[in-house]
Amino acid sequence: MRAWPTLPMAILLAATPAMAANDDAAMLELADKSRCTACHDVHDKVTGPAWIDVAKRYRGDAGALERLVVKVRDGGSGAWGTVPMSPNKRVPEENIRKLVSWILSLK
Repeated sequence: MRAWPTLPMAILLAATPAMAANDDAAMLELADKSRCTACHDVHDKVTGPAWIDVAKRYRGDAGALERLVVKVRDGGSGAWGTVPMSPNKRVPEENIRKLVSWILSLK
């Protein structure tokens, strides 16, 4: 399991006041168990984009949730550069939907 430093978690919690702290911790744990954190981070680009940047790009896009659930499940490329995103078929779609909803709520 990835160890999350205290400062970024504090920044995350301050940046998402609408969500309870335990919800953020639960989503980070689900992301880690789903292996999302191998390529993504809340605030920093790793292999894939920072989740805060994903939230900014799709803010106000009513169809983003459904499109991103499909992209996370099936994989894809081109939206954030040339590195493809691997499919995540082993992650239950319900969990993908929870994670994408949470990511889109980040501010």
